[in-house]
Amino acid sequence: MRLEAPFRRSGEHIAADLPGAHVLFTTRRGGVSTGPYASLNLGLWTDDEAAYVHVNRDRLAAVVGVARGRFQQGRQVHGTHVRALDAPPDPGEEPAPADGQATSVAGVAPIVLVADCLPIALAAPGAAAMLHAGWRGLADGVVAAGVAAVRALGASGPVAAAIGPGAGGCCYEVGEEVHAAFAAHGEEVRNGPNLDLKAVARRELEAAGVQRVDDVGLCTLCADRDLFFSHRRDGGVTGRQAGVAWRS
Repeated sequence: MRLEAPFRRSGEHIAADLPGAHVLFTTRRGGVSTGPYASLNLGLWTDDEAAYVHVNRDRLAAVVGVARGRFQQGRQVHGTHVRALDAPPDPGEEPAPADGQATSVAGVAPIVLVADCLPIALAAPGAAAMLHAGWRGLADGVVAAGVAAVRALGASGPVAAAIGPGAGGCCYEVGEEVHAAFAAHGEEVRNGPNLDLKAVARRELEAAGVQRVDDVGLCTLCADRDLFFSHRRDGGVTGRQAGVAWRS
């Protein structure tokens, strides 16, 4: 796994620093799950053993340096709602539908779970966010909603973004109806039958006023199988890795 600045290895995972925040994109390594979920499956709604998932999430919490109950997570529905919190989440609360999480609270870590969709971190001094961005969310405006949430929490200065591992333009073949959803972006986001989700995300981020966009440049579909979960490659039976952001 070759990484270029600002990305770096952090144990088995990928770390980066944005203005006012730390970011971690996990791999599938370093957990206790077995079979198609081996090994660091963080997906609460997969068919993995729940006890294994909770051990894995405890391990992630230790890496991030927060309690497991301080993860801020929603139930992802491929929508555009980004939940903005200025107080710690209730650890006993059932995750509400949301495809992005933003916070101004130190010690709280917004998290999304992915297995081909893009995890996108946003940060500016005073707030941090993490977005779950598949093609539907990108087409419907989840990026703009995420930037608005960071601003609504009082973040000052320019917003920066980091795009984590996800389906790349090298591999992400889609139908014409999906290409049509991004026709306004022109041919630059198309590679034959493939859609470049990361190019779409970059354009959406820039249109929303994000001045710095870093992309880790890793595709979950064609990377080593023991590095990332991939919903498409693995026929839908697979685990989830995470994107996590928290205030520095």
